[in-house]
Amino acid sequence: MRIGITTGDINGIGPEVILKALSNNSALHDHSVVIYGSGKVMAYHKNIVKNIDVQFSNVSGAEHASNGRISVVNCWTDDIQISLGKAEKVAGQFAHVALDRAVNDIKNGIIDVLVTAPINKSTMDTMSFPYAGHTEYLTTSFGASSSLMTMVADDLRIAVVTNHEPISKVSSLFTRELLMRKINLFYHSLKIDFGRDKPTIAILGMNPHAGDGGKIGMEEEEIIKPVIEDLKNKGVLTYGPYAADGFFGSGLFRKFDGILAMYHDQGLIPFKTLSFGNGINFTAGLPYVRTSPDHGTGYDIAGENKADEMSMRTAIFAAMDIFNNRENDKEMKANPLVKKAKFEKERY
Repeated sequence: MRIGITTGDINGIGPEVILKALSNNSALHDHSVVIYGSGKVMAYHKNIVKNIDVQFSNVSGAEHASNGRISVVNCWTDDIQISLGKAEKVAGQFAHVALDRAVNDIKNGIIDVLVTAPINKSTMDTMSFPYAGHTEYLTTSFGASSSLMTMVADDLRIAVVTNHEPISKVSSLFTRELLMRKINLFYHSLKIDFGRDKPTIAILGMNPHAGDGGKIGMEEEEIIKPVIEDLKNKGVLTYGPYAADGFFGSGLFRKFDGILAMYHDQGLIPFKTLSFGNGINFTAGLPYVRTSPDHGTGYDIAGENKADEMSMRTAIFAAMDIFNNRENDKEMKANPLVKKAKFEKERY
């Protein structure tokens, strides 16, 4: 497998966690790792990170990368002043350059999966990058009609209906059609990307106490409950709506394959409380596999060799697992005998 990794913001901890995640990682020896950025930038960060065993070679393009090697595609030749811990436009500019190069390569089949290190949205040029984040950019770049931001940590999977939207706009954006589309994306991703044969999905309410029977908002009564009933009649195992506080506080979240939150913080606050540093961000619904660590640029610790690489390492292996699950699904659909053989093997 050829694994593409973008360096993200070079003033943050992205290059550091990439180097640490790849250090002494024998599980990647049969694969090709391609870092999109700059050999000079990676060498600069390697001098900061102590006691790691990472050797990489510079290549002009990912097609020249070799199995069992770490290659760096030099996406720019400019000499850049690295200002660790600072949000600067030049860092955003080159983060965009590396991201564009990686996206072009995965669309052309040169790399198989994409792992993105964190960017700072405020440093990205709003003229050339008019997106709230990676998720929205990739959805447009890959020509997907919709996508689903999904946070994953072991068996905990929390997706959100609205991504990076101001809370003042969430209710006006929330429609029956949107909810139906997001649940269907989640359902198919749980089946194909995560191998859940009959996935169960918990749907959180929009309002406190899940609307309290219409006393605290009508979204549950007018939109969420009818959609749940409709999908249940079609064989999609959806349940709820649940009041978010009691749902997580009681531990009920452990009983479901997936949890759908209505807005960003409703899903990400409990996710990061339960699993920060071990989870990942996966964009479901895209034609290509994309994951990222569950943290940001970490300006406050950039250059101090303090960043934990666990989330980046998990993002790399999760991308590989999801890619393999999709390939297995294609194989079984193309050859029903393969599906039957696998079923018999699991049965006995």
